[in-house]
Amino acid sequence: MTESVIRNKPGMASVKDMPILQDGPPPGGFAPVRYARRIPNKGPSAMAIFLAAFGAFSYGMYEVGKGNKIRRALKEEKFAARRAILPVLQAEEDERFVKEWKKYLEYEAEVMKDVPGWKVGENVYNSGRWMPPATGELRPEVW
Repeated sequence: MTESVIRNKPGMASVKDMPILQDGPPPGGFAPVRYARRIPNKGPSAMAIFLAAFGAFSYGMYEVGKGNKIRRALKEEKFAARRAILPVLQAEEDERFVKEWKKYLEYEAEVMKDVPGWKVGENVYNSGRWMPPATGELRPEVW
């Protein structure tokens, strides 16, 4: 379609000759524009969330406290059992040490039999204080 048919003005020479047509609002005007934030009230309130979190935290701390008491009781039981069996273990270790020490003294007497003035079992460091060996086993073949 041509412009002359649309504007009902035949023979227009220029666009400038066209009448000004401007769109306007519909009758009764446009609907108002919503520009405010309207957040729907869904879900629990802040106080309800806070109380639920506080309750969950409190229950968790209560359970941790119960677990600590149980763990402490088991640990005390284990230490009591160790304290009860310690004298038996120490007696066994002393018996083993005496046997090894006798073997060591026999070996020392055999090795040093040709050294004049050597006393078997005498401390060569002359500290005046007896100290057990640092290792758990006496092995003369290594020395």
